[in-house]
Amino acid sequence: MVRNDATAGKGYDNPAIVVSDEPVVLELSNGNGRIHRDSLLGLSEPLPRLDHYRASQRNAKRPSIGVLHGDRDSKDGEPEELLEEEAKAPGHAIRLGWVQGVLIPCLLNIWGVMLFLRLSWVVGQAGIIQTLIIIALSYLVCVMTTLSLSALCTNGQIKSGGLYYIISRSLGAEFGASVGIVFAFANSVNAAMNTIGFCSSLNDLLRSLDTKIVDGGVNDIRIVGSVFLLLMIIICAIGMDWEVKAQNFLLVLIIVAIFNFIIGAIVGPGSSSEELGKGFLGISATLLAANMGPGYTVMNGVQQNFFSVFAIFFPSVTGIQSGANICGDLRDPAKAIPKGTLWACLISAISYVLFSFMAAGAAVKEASGNASDLVGVTFTSCAAGNCTYGLLNDYTVMQLISLTSAITYAGCWAATLSTALTNILSVPRLIQALGIDRIYPGLIFFSKGYGKHGEPYRGYGLVFLVSLVFILIADLDAIASLITNLYLASYAFINFCTFHAATVKPLGWRPTFHYYHPYVSLLATVLCVAIMFLISVVSSFIAMAFIFVLYLVVVYRKPEANWGSSVQAQAYKTALNSTLNLEGTSDHVKNYQPQILAMAGDPMQRPALIDLAHLITKHSSLMVIGNIIPQRLPYKRRRTLSDMGKTYLKDSNIRAFYKIVDGVDFDQGARCLIQSTGFGRLAPNILMLGYKTNWRTADHQQLNAYYNTLHTAFDNRLALLILRMGKGLDIFKGMSSSDLYTTIPSPQETTVSITTKRMAARRSLMPVNSNLDLHELMQSNRSSQTSPAPTFHAAPAFDFPSPPVAPEPEANLFKQKQPKGTIDVWWLYDDGGLTMLLPYIITTRSKWEKCKIRVFALSSVNIQEEETNLKLLLDKLRISYLSLTMVKVTDKPMESTIQEHRELLRTVADTNDDLPVLSESEKQQLEVKTNRQLRLRELLLEHSKSASLIVMSMPVPRQDTVSAVLYMSWLEMLTKDMPPFLLVRGNQTEVLTFYS
Repeated sequence: MVRNDATAGKGYDNPAIVVSDEPVVLELSNGNGRIHRDSLLGLSEPLPRLDHYRASQRNAKRPSIGVLHGDRDSKDGEPEELLEEEAKAPGHAIRLGWVQGVLIPCLLNIWGVMLFLRLSWVVGQAGIIQTLIIIALSYLVCVMTTLSLSALCTNGQIKSGGLYYIISRSLGAEFGASVGIVFAFANSVNAAMNTIGFCSSLNDLLRSLDTKIVDGGVNDIRIVGSVFLLLMIIICAIGMDWEVKAQNFLLVLIIVAIFNFIIGAIVGPGSSSEELGKGFLGISATLLAANMGPGYTVMNGVQQNFFSVFAIFFPSVTGIQSGANICGDLRDPAKAIPKGTLWACLISAISYVLFSFMAAGAAVKEASGNASDLVGVTFTSCAAGNCTYGLLNDYTVMQLISLTSAITYAGCWAATLSTALTNILSVPRLIQALGIDRIYPGLIFFSKGYGKHGEPYRGYGLVFLVSLVFILIADLDAIASLITNLYLASYAFINFCTFHAATVKPLGWRPTFHYYHPYVSLLATVLCVAIMFLISVVSSFIAMAFIFVLYLVVVYRKPEANWGSSVQAQAYKTALNSTLNLEGTSDHVKNYQPQILAMAGDPMQRPALIDLAHLITKHSSLMVIGNIIPQRLPYKRRRTLSDMGKTYLKDSNIRAFYKIVDGVDFDQGARCLIQSTGFGRLAPNILMLGYKTNWRTADHQQLNAYYNTLHTAFDNRLALLILRMGKGLDIFKGMSSSDLYTTIPSPQETTVSITTKRMAARRSLMPVNSNLDLHELMQSNRSSQTSPAPTFHAAPAFDFPSPPVAPEPEANLFKQKQPKGTIDVWWLYDDGGLTMLLPYIITTRSKWEKCKIRVFALSSVNIQEEETNLKLLLDKLRISYLSLTMVKVTDKPMESTIQEHRELLRTVADTNDDLPVLSESEKQQLEVKTNRQLRLRELLLEHSKSASLIVMSMPVPRQDTVSAVLYMSWLEMLTKDMPPFLLVRGNQTEVLTFYS
C-alpha cells in the first residue's frame, strides 16, 4: 500500500489517501511541469473540482483535451486570458456578513438627511395622504429594483465594483461603465448633500444658542462641510474596520433619536407656550385630519407640486445599493445582498410611515410663534403669510417634537454623517474597478491600491474634490433634485439588466434568487424613466445624454473586455433567428448579394485579393477568406494562425470571416470550404481565386489541383472570379510562400520573428494610418511570455512567385483613392449579369467613384441592331456607362499572335517535363475557341491597355474536353502584360433585373 502525502492539504477530504499496490502514474495537467492530483488517485482523467472552475486557480486547472488525447503540441501553458479578474485586484479585503455589510449600511444610508430635516416639510407640503403615496411610490421603485438587484447578485460570484460590476457583467462594458460613472458621481453628490444637511442642522443648533461661526448661513456650511468631508475621507481611508466601527456607533445614535422623537410626540408639548407657539400641539385626531390634504406653496421661486416634493424626498430611500457597492468586501454577496437589502427596505419604510403620521398628528402646517394666535388647530395670523414656523416653514420641527432636542440633533448628525460615510466608502472602490478593467484611461491612475487591503487612496482624493464642489454650492434642495434623476437612471438600468437577461435567457442566467419576474423589472424600468421626466424633462435629457456620451466613448475605444453579457446572448439569438427566418424566404434577384469565398491563403500575403473582395462585399454581404494548408497543423498552431489572420483583418478594418483547412491538398481543401462554409442563405455564391502565375513551372499535381478547383466551383453552382495583377499578388520579396508558415527556426526564436519579417516586408505598402505596427508590438509582448514551439512548415494554397520588387501601387490598388480612369467591362457572354454587376458595385465605392465604366460586347452579324438592343438593356438595368463598343471575334487573329501562343505552349513542353504534352487532336478540336481567345487579346491590347481595371467574362472549361494546360494558356494570353485583370463567370443565374 502506498500513502501519498502529496495530496495533503490540497482540498481532499482525507489527505492520507491509500491509492493501490500498483505503481503510481503521474500525469501532467499541462506543460509547466505540475502534477495533476487526480493522477495520484490512479485515475486517468480529473474528477470535478471547484478549483477547476476558478479562473484564478491556474495551478488547479484541468488538463486540456490535447493532453488527454496525447497531442505533443499541448505542452504550452494556459493562455493568459484565463486569469481571473480578481487576481488583478490588489490586496485582500475583509469579509462582512449580511447584517454588518448590508443591513446596517442600507439603513444608515436610508436614514439620512431627509429623515430629520425634510420629512416634516414633505408632510406639510403634500399632506399625509400624498406623503404616503410618495413613500409608497418611492419604495415600490426601490423594492422592485431590489428584486432585480437580488437576481443579478445571485447569478454568479460578485466582486468589487458595486453596480458597475453588476451591470457591466450583465449588459456589457458599454452600459456598465457609463452607468458606473453616473452612479459614482451620484454617490459623491449624495455625500455632499448629507454633509450639507449636517452643517444645516449644526447651524440651526448654533442659531438657537444665538451664536455662529462666520455668518450663520452659507459660508458656515461651506467651512464646516469642507472640514468634516476631509475628516470622513480620512476615516474611510484609514480602513474598512474603522469605518465599520464608526457606523455601529452612529447607528446606535440614530435608533436612540428615533425613539426620542416617538416618545416626544406621544408625550406632547406639556405646558410650554413656546412649543405651542411654534406649532407643536401634541398628537390629536383633529390635527391629523387637518393635515390630510396637500398645502403646496411657492418655495425659492418655484411652485411646489407632487413631483417636485417627490424629487426632494426620493434620495432618502436610495440607500438600497449600499450593500452592492461594497460587494467585494462581503463574505457571501449572493445571500447577503437580497436578505439585507429587503430587510432594510421593510424597516425603513415602517419608520418613514410612522414618522409621517407622528409629524402630521403632532404639528400644524404653519405657526406664528405666538401661542395666543392659536385657535383650534390653526394660527389666525398665518393668513397674512408671515408665519415662520410649522411643518411648511421650519426644518427643525423634528427637534421641536422630540423629547430632548439634543438627542435628536445627535441622531440627525449621525444619520447624515453615516450616509455620507457609506457613499464616500463606495465610490473609490467603484472607480478602482473601472480603472482595473481599463475602461476609461483617465481612471487607471485612480485604481492603484495601497496596503494589505488595497485601499484606493487616489480614489478617495477624487471623491473629496467632487463632493467639495457641491458642498461649496450649499443648496440642499437643488442637489437633492439633481441626484434623484441620477439614481433613477441607475435604477432603470438595474431593472433593465434583469429584464433583458431573464427574457434572453442565456445558459449562464441561473440566479438562485427566484422571487423576481422579468416584467416586474420592465415595469420598474418604465416607472423610473417616467418619474425622471415627470420631475424634470431638462435634467432627464441631460442625464440620458451624459450616459449616452459615456457609452459612445466605450464603444469608440473598444476595450478588450468580454464578460459574457446578455447583449452578446441577444445578438447570437437575433442572428440565429434572422438566419432561420431568412432560410424560409426564397431567393429573389432583387435581393441578390455577392457572397464571396476568397481563397487568399494567409491574409497578410495577398492583400490585393482580399481588398477587392472587401470592396465588393463592404458593409452589405458575406465575405469569407479561406486558407488551405497541406500539412496537418497542431491545434494551437492552427489557432495562432487563425488569430493572426483575424487580427490583420481587424486592423485593416475588413469585416470578414477567416477559415483555415489543413491536412488536405488544395483542390480537396477548396471542395471542403465550398461545401461547408456558411449555412442557409448565408453561404458563399462566388469563389474568388488569384491567378496562378507559375502554372508553366508547376508540377502536374499542383496545376490539376488549381484547375480542378475551377470545376468544383461550377459543380457546386458557384460563380467564379480570378484576379491577376501585373506583378503578382504576393507582396513579399525574397520569401517563398511556404516560409510564411515557418514559425520558429530555432528554440530561441518565437512566432514574433516571422511576424516581424512579414511586417518588414510589407511596411512600405501600408497606408499611413495603419496600426499594424502597434499590433506587432502588442503581439511581441504577449509572445515573449510564452515558451517556444517546435518548427513546422505549411505550404500555401497555391504557389505565387515572389516578385523581385514589391509592387507598391498594385498592392494597395483597391484600398487607395483612384484618379479618373475607366473600368473596361468585356461582357462577352450572358452569365446572368454578374460581369456587369461587379464593376457597377466597384464604382459605387468612394475610392473608385471617379472611374467610369466602358462596356465592350461581342457582335455577330447586325452590329447596329445588337448595339441598340444592348443599350436598351443597360438603360433598363439602370447601369451608367461611359461608352458601348461592339467588337467582332470572328476574324482570324494575326499570325504573330498565333505564333506567340504556340511559343507559349512550346516553352511549357520544353521546360516542364512533369506537365502532359498538349495533343494535336485537342489543338485542332479547339482551334476555333483558341483563335477566339487570341483575337480577344488583340482587341484588349487595342482598346483596354490603359484601363484602371479590366473585367471580362471568362470562358467555361468543359470537363474532359479542355486540358488544364490549354485552358491556362488561354487565360495567360488574355491577361499577360495587362492592367489589373478580373476574370468573371457567373453561374448563369440572374443577378440583375429591370423589374421593380
